[in-house]
Amino acid sequence: MNATDAEIIALLREGVLSNAAIARALHVDKHRVACIRRNLGLPAFQRQPLSLEQKWASKTKPVEGGHLQWTGELGSSARTPILRYKDQCHTAAAVAFRLRTGRNPEGYAYAECGFFHCVAPDHVDDEPGRQQTRERLRYLSGGSKRPAECVHGHDQAEHGKYESDGTAYCGKCKAEQRTGRSRQRETVDA
Repeated sequence: MNATDAEIIALLREGVLSNAAIARALHVDKHRVACIRRNLGLPAFQRQPLSLEQKWASKTKPVEGGHLQWTGELGSSARTPILRYKDQCHTAAAVAFRLRTGRNPEGYAYAECGFFHCVAPDHVDDEPGRQQTRERLRYLSGGSKRPAECVHGHDQAEHGKYESDGTAYCGKCKAEQRTGRSRQRETVDA
């Protein structure tokens, strides 16, 4: 079936479809649609760009348990869900965090809900949010207040952190241990 010019003109005047989309919908040649557009003096079709949030939403899939599975691109090394938008790269979790809170995350944003790389906004938190949740977990599970200083004298108000199970640790000591281990490896490799 070959569509009439009137059918093509009607869709062109709606202004919501490209020449190629009209050609597919009406089973006509896209050059014919373009010619009619030009003869009518209608401007070329301009795609409405998606916002960052709309593009993010288009790459998620709801799964059981209130989780959101990322269906978009994954980073090369850790397979972190990423989203490229207007020449910038965002982690999908950071976008989810911004959707929920209206602000950029401090530190890494990710979910600790147990679903691998979940990007559900209600499941994603940044570093301060995770530490608050972990501290509450510590108290709810009968843990005591963490000491003011660690065994090496580091101020825990500044350096104190919590593991996902609520166990307290000194972030500065842990960082120093990592640095010491990497220096040890360099010495061994030399």
